Amino acid sequence: MLERLLEHSNRQLEELSGRFYLRRPEKYGLALEIEDVFHQRARRPINTLSGGESFLVSLAMALGLSDMAGNGRKIESLFIDEGFGYLDDETLYKVISTLKNLKTTGKTVGIISHVKRLENEIPTKIRIHKISEGVSRLEVVA
Repeated sequence: MLERLLEHSNRQLEELSGRFYLRRPEKYGLALEIEDVFHQRARRPINTLSGGESFLVSLAMALGLSDMAGNGRKIESLFIDEGFGYLDDETLYKVISTLKNLKTTGKTVGIISHVKRLENEIPTKIRIHKISEGVSRLEVVA
């Protein structure tokens, strides 16, 4: 099962970064490490990733798991909560492009973020306005 998850996740990760691949070290069971193409395919522990790199790996794994979880059925929605603030402009562009391309496969992606560029890129938004203690109003902007 882990090998299938890595296969699906690495397919996504290749599209997102072109740099990293998730690998399983032989002697550590279910542990994972990162293979870094930009550094002669050196392998290193997951905990050495920067915030932006961790976000990309997490997104790739979420997309890979989504592919697997359907068990032959199509999963049509995915929600992503934050992490976009860790990304540099080029990586943010790749992530936004990847998420937009998911729409062509029939997926709806909900994003929770405070990053202004995302607000400009995503045409449909749900804004929450606090009215009073414990009361809010939803506004759909299309």
